[in-house]
Amino acid sequence: MNPMHAWCSWCMSCNSGHTEVKRLSLWLVCILVTLPTLAQQADCGFIQNPDRQAYCRAISGGGSSHCGFIREPDLQARCRAETGGGSSQCGFIRDHDMQAACRASADRANTHNSSSQCGFIQNPDKQAYCRATSGSGSSQCGFIRDSDLQAMCRAETGGGSGQCGFIRDHDIQAACRAKTR
Repeated sequence: MNPMHAWCSWCMSCNSGHTEVKRLSLWLVCILVTLPTLAQQADCGFIQNPDRQAYCRAISGGGSSHCGFIREPDLQARCRAETGGGSSQCGFIRDHDMQAACRASADRANTHNSSSQCGFIQNPDKQAYCRATSGSGSSQCGFIRDSDLQAMCRAETGGGSGQCGFIRDHDIQAACRAKTR
């Protein structure tokens, strides 16, 4: 259960003499705080690949329990790393580019700029994407030749979900919208 959902449930179960107005306003705050999470996960439903869909749900607020539905071991390890397991989970990834990207994204939660891990990525498009989303900014997106990945990069680094409309691949477009809402 999402910690915010648990907090809202706890608050709603409290009965310490609060007036109905306070109770209603607390309920309204709980709903408004959790709506962005629900909207993000709803976008994941448009992803047809079941592994990518579970990954999307996990990183969009659903938590690491969704990682268990991923059959591809490298993606499952990355999912666990990005949903609280830490960069040690990245060691289970066999693909070297994905492992470096995993370390960069898992380290992002602990440091302001984790793009040093991106230097280990051999694919130039993925390396530029990693640098951009790890703190170097949207200027790195211009080095990406793949148009779908470039649009995703721009969306994640400040361009917003409007950039996702430029993505042709439907799964990537849905993932982009989930990440940027």
